Amino acid sequence: MNANVNINLGEYIARMEEACGEEKDVIVHFKFEKKDEAIGKILKKAKMEKTVAGVIFDLTYKGLSIRLYNTGKAIIKKAKDKNQAQSILAELLS
Repeated sequence: MNANVNINLGEYIARMEEACGEEKDVIVHFKFEKKDEAIGKILKKAKMEKTVAGVIFDLTYKGLSIRLYNTGKAIIKKAKDKNQAQSILAELLS
């Protein structure tokens, strides 16, 4: 495990919310000035399943599906809760 998991998520994330519905999806909005750096880090660590014109990336990481948009939004699908999503993001962004 990375020694730098104590990364300050607030440095990268503007907003994080749980989507309503049966599936527990967590929606993450990255800060505009940090979105390119965040996207680059996530793409290096997560496994690419498919991409649509370099705009939408479907990724997997530790059994979770992540849909990442080049606009700076990510949807972590079927996360147990925000805490699980935050720990996954801390790993991906470290």
